[in-house]
Amino acid sequence: MSQTKPKLLIIEDDPGVQKQLRWSLDAYDVVVAGDREAALAQIRRHEPAVCTMDLGLPPDPDGSTEGLATLQQILALAPDTRVIVLTGNQDHANAVKAIGMGAYDFHHKPCDPEMLNLVIQRAFFLHNLQQENRRMQQAQADSPLAGVISRDPGMSKVCRNIEKVAPTSASVMLLGESGTGKEVLARAVHALSPRAKERFMAINCAAIPENLLESELFGYEKGAFTGAAKQTKGKVELAHGGTFFLDEVGDLPMALQAKLLRFLQERVIERIGGHEEIPVDVRIVCATHQKLKELCTQGRFREDLYYRLSEIVVTIPPLRQREGDAALLAHHFKNKFCAAEGRPSLHFAPDAIAAIEAYNWPGNVREMENTIKRAVIMADGNTIVADDLGLPGEGAEEEPINLRQVRDEAEYKAIVKALARVDGNIVKASEVLGVSRPTLYDLMGRHGIKVSG
Repeated sequence: MSQTKPKLLIIEDDPGVQKQLRWSLDAYDVVVAGDREAALAQIRRHEPAVCTMDLGLPPDPDGSTEGLATLQQILALAPDTRVIVLTGNQDHANAVKAIGMGAYDFHHKPCDPEMLNLVIQRAFFLHNLQQENRRMQQAQADSPLAGVISRDPGMSKVCRNIEKVAPTSASVMLLGESGTGKEVLARAVHALSPRAKERFMAINCAAIPENLLESELFGYEKGAFTGAAKQTKGKVELAHGGTFFLDEVGDLPMALQAKLLRFLQERVIERIGGHEEIPVDVRIVCATHQKLKELCTQGRFREDLYYRLSEIVVTIPPLRQREGDAALLAHHFKNKFCAAEGRPSLHFAPDAIAAIEAYNWPGNVREMENTIKRAVIMADGNTIVADDLGLPGEGAEEEPINLRQVRDEAEYKAIVKALARVDGNIVKASEVLGVSRPTLYDLMGRHGIKVSG
């Protein structure tokens, strides 16, 4: 039976306290260590996700030096281990010091068994969530769509559409708000296409002054204008055989729209100052956050160019419409920036997760990335709290008043969020939701929710 229980390490030199903890923590497969050497041996042997540790260990049972040294070595050996420090009521300063070194939490002695159980349960849950997030990233690492981290059905449909269109020669238009990942999907189109071994060239039409944009696109001949000291190929020509990505194509000046349209029709270009037609074989992928059809109506974008570029249109949903993705992305970026900044593993406090899921994210994934990076840098200890995120409060949207609609929407959102947090593990999702597995399967069937793999 013990093989099915989570492994819990108790580091305690008092046999009486050891026995008491074993008795009160019988939901776990408990292993015990009485000193630093035994603790490190148990860490190497069992790799427990969580351990409790008394700071007063021999040869300094009345102090904390040996306990803090043991903590430091445990986190160096197994940085993902959640260490819960047990300390006396008068030893608050050392408990705070342990938290600063990377301990997950502290609990005062004598122990309240019920409270300690809750702390340990939470530690196991967060450890499992982090491990599942890491496994998901590893499973996606070899995929051209690895940059897309999502469990939202709408985003999954976008990814399937990208996989369908990528092997073709059709021009693709990616529509979506700023920060939704349009360039990530453009690169996925290229990576999944027969042109994957050739160049992927990108240009942002909004970032280059109008008088320089034409030369960036099509190149120029020597002497074409003052300063043109040599022949220079444009980005379109450099992408020959590969994929050319036009980001923010809605900002393309009208004069260049005509020249781009001619290229799309004839598949030849002329460099500035040149008279030779140069055939170029590229696949065009473009993106914009603007509504191009409205620009066409206003006369700011050529309608014939719009239809040339939009053979396939893929609309990317904003983050606020992607159920469960806010928390999923927050964990992804937290792990990424902890590694990049050399910080020990951090975890989100409940109020931080609540703030992340409640916020509207107008800047989408890009705003999320910047917010979590700042929080990782500014967090005190090993916990990110809501204040570290710096998110403004958001007013509540008007809710529907039809009871059946409210219930169905609430059930759907809760199930999708729970599955996102535990990476599709039905057993853990049913525990989070407080229902049995058969009940969860019935609810998933009724709402049409599927879990891949």
